[in-house]
Amino acid sequence: MVMLGSIVVSRDEIEEMIDRMARKIEADLEGRSAVFIGVLKGCVYFFTDLTRRIDCPLEMDFIQVSSYGASTHSSGSVVLVKDITVDVRDRDVYLVEDIVDTGTTLTDVIRLIEARHPRSIQVVSLLSKPSRRQVEVDVAYLGTEIEDLFVVGYGLDYGERYRNVPDIRVLETP
Repeated sequence: MVMLGSIVVSRDEIEEMIDRMARKIEADLEGRSAVFIGVLKGCVYFFTDLTRRIDCPLEMDFIQVSSYGASTHSSGSVVLVKDITVDVRDRDVYLVEDIVDTGTTLTDVIRLIEARHPRSIQVVSLLSKPSRRQVEVDVAYLGTEIEDLFVVGYGLDYGERYRNVPDIRVLETP
């Protein structure tokens, strides 16, 4: 049986991180139009809250990949579930992710986007677990680093559950 444990990142802390990242991204955009691509499903709340705070013209799209299923460990095999439809050629792309864990899934997503020849790709992630990193990835905009804990809430799930929890909590398993 799994249970929700202690709060790792509170709703107030999430709001502060998003405000900080949105201000930085907006300043860095300098009026350019960008494409924000959310990595589904985990990014959904973060992506929505972040893009609503950016006061610049932008396009949005989503990509969905899967590597966890109903496990607390990545399978290491990334499956493309939904591809983007927007043309990113010669565009600035902001790839919005909920969490960077091992880096393997994100690296595969970056390769998929790079194949479409964008001008640039900037990774925006709410969370990072550097202690789990197997592949180094450059996260240009980061909310915060967390310890090696399996967390749920604010879009993060376990077997498609707990995404709607408003803060980020440890998932406790027996």
